[in-house]
Amino acid sequence: MEHRAVWSGEAIIAGAMPVGDSVCDPSQLLAEGSVAPFFSLPTPDMETFSLESALAEKVVILYFYPRDAMPSSIRQTISFSDHDQDFERLGAVVVGISMDDCLAHADFRDEHGIAIELLADPEGEVCRRYGVWQERLVNGMNRPTVLRSTFVIGNDGLVLLADYNIDVRSDHTARLLELLKSTSAGSKNGNRQERGGHA
Repeated sequence: MEHRAVWSGEAIIAGAMPVGDSVCDPSQLLAEGSVAPFFSLPTPDMETFSLESALAEKVVILYFYPRDAMPSSIRQTISFSDHDQDFERLGAVVVGISMDDCLAHADFRDEHGIAIELLADPEGEVCRRYGVWQERLVNGMNRPTVLRSTFVIGNDGLVLLADYNIDVRSDHTARLLELLKSTSAGSKNGNRQERGGHA
């Protein structure tokens, strides 16, 4: 029987800070122990991914990134994809979200052989709910962008880690795997709580 990881790590919460000409709204930042906003978004195959449904089976590692075509996004996504089975063995699933549409995600996935799920949030609705949506001043105009961030969400729907300071030059994937390994692997999470009307 497949076990679920029970998180015992700490959250990393970055304060609101400028990124270039963009600014995060501190009131929108999620903290450890807060309820993760549930959502449903389309996949590259035009199916629907539901966070609530995924949490019934796995711990969810949710990462937000600006655009598919960026070299840093390619590196980060390939790293997660290469370790997809390692996360699976630890009772976790990795899901990426950007404001690219489904067709762009499909091209990105197929070109680089990506194994993990990529979700389209072209209007930035979910990005806003997770506090990663930003506006950047480009040529005198505000343009939307996404702060590269990672969240670990437990089976009970609570945020176990919120990292708003992702540096893809560091081995972020290995760090997440080590944190999962340091938890009570093998313990069953029998305390799934009802949160915000969700079972």
